[in-house]
Amino acid sequence: MKKFKNTFTFFVLVFLFTGVLAGCTQQADELTKIKVAEVTHSVFYAPHYVAISEGFFEEEGLEIELINAGGADKAMAALISGEVQVGFMGPEATIYVYNEGGKDQPINFAQVTQRDGSFLVSKNPIDDFKFSDLAGSEVIGGRKGGVPEMTLEYVLKANGLDARPDDATAEVNVRTDISFDAMAGAFTGLDAEYVTLFEPLATTMEKQGKGYIVASIGEQTDNIPFTCYSATKSYISENGDVIQNFTNAVYKGQQWVATHSSEEIAQSIHEFFPDMELEDLVTVIDRYRSIDAWADTPLLKEDSLNNLMDIMQLADQLDTRAPYDAVVDTTYAENAISNIK
Repeated sequence: MKKFKNTFTFFVLVFLFTGVLAGCTQQADELTKIKVAEVTHSVFYAPHYVAISEGFFEEEGLEIELINAGGADKAMAALISGEVQVGFMGPEATIYVYNEGGKDQPINFAQVTQRDGSFLVSKNPIDDFKFSDLAGSEVIGGRKGGVPEMTLEYVLKANGLDARPDDATAEVNVRTDISFDAMAGAFTGLDAEYVTLFEPLATTMEKQGKGYIVASIGEQTDNIPFTCYSATKSYISENGDVIQNFTNAVYKGQQWVATHSSEEIAQSIHEFFPDMELEDLVTVIDRYRSIDAWADTPLLKEDSLNNLMDIMQLADQLDTRAPYDAVVDTTYAENAISNIK
């Protein structure tokens, strides 16, 4: 009898243990895997990384795999091809696709940043920098038609400078022949006096003595939807619940960032920037906070998109303005704002 009881107890424990493992496996299997192509890897996207590190995507039943596309053009190519389900880039890319008559239009459904996140880096230290100091210089500005390059042109022209892309006769020659992810390396090897870089690259260059941060580009402009999440119309139509859950997680990340210190944010996202000292990460976060870089909610507003299209037109990169409703769907952002407190 005793032997029977011991045997019975053993099988009960095995059954319970197996049930727990099965339950854990089932729970893990329930997470929907989403590939996200991010335009670049930057502290500028802190709310994006916080939503991952603080478990907000998992709370919404999602597992995120990040792919660094190295530019909005490459991120959009990955989205349209179906390599990823969500793109994380400037909405100018969706406007270009709309004007080209794409069959499966990418739609912006959530906004993260509301300012240009690049900083102007000089080869030499400059005390009391003024944008007029750029007269007669060459600036590496990034890919022609990309928002960083177009915003740079806008800021230079707003400061009374004759700035033109790839024109050595201009007062400021903005070079657009260097890909986005090669700008920092090119700056050290070329004669250009300035370059625009996102963090952490700008701070890294400064710490290495290869450049000096002299100005914020985003501080010079009105609010624009600089970085947003987008998905194709067909994917959104077939996976509305996933898009809603994704947007919920983004909004939770935005709320968390708004209510926590720079030190806490740095600790939360440090795993994404392991080569940075925590102190430097705090400095960069403070820098972005000082220019109000991050949107409070995922809602992409029409006037903000219009500001972006103004910049695109000034740079001669937009002939026809895209209708707001053709490239933006605010349904999921509105639901998140209403339901998450």
